[in-house]
Amino acid sequence: MRYFIGVVHKDPDSAYGIEFPDAPGCFSAADTLDDLPGNASEALALWFEDAPMVEPRDLDAVRQDPDVVQAMASGAFLLAVPLIAMTGRTVKANVTLDAGLLKAIDAVAKRRRVTRSALIADALRRELV
Repeated sequence: MRYFIGVVHKDPDSAYGIEFPDAPGCFSAADTLDDLPGNASEALALWFEDAPMVEPRDLDAVRQDPDVVQAMASGAFLLAVPLIAMTGRTVKANVTLDAGLLKAIDAVAKRRRVTRSALIADALRRELV
């Protein structure tokens, strides 16, 4: 899995914003720091749907970028965000789960009006971030 280093900004009375030096124009935001990694990962996946894949620089290289140095001097911090590319192609996979867990999954899926597969995929996407 590829990780892109994001520069996180937070002004008083604003959401957390993140931008990616290795993916110019790709940005995201979230009201809480807990929500930022998931939103940022989704933004990366969407950005690369229309842009050619690039190899992200490692943390040390990003930290030496003059724009990043300036942002960090102003209070920004860095966050490693995984790129979970969505192919648009689904595949079937067998998994073995405890019967009680499967019952709980089905109850939540029904309440949210989504399929079991969609609920599991969404939960795993969030867990990977």
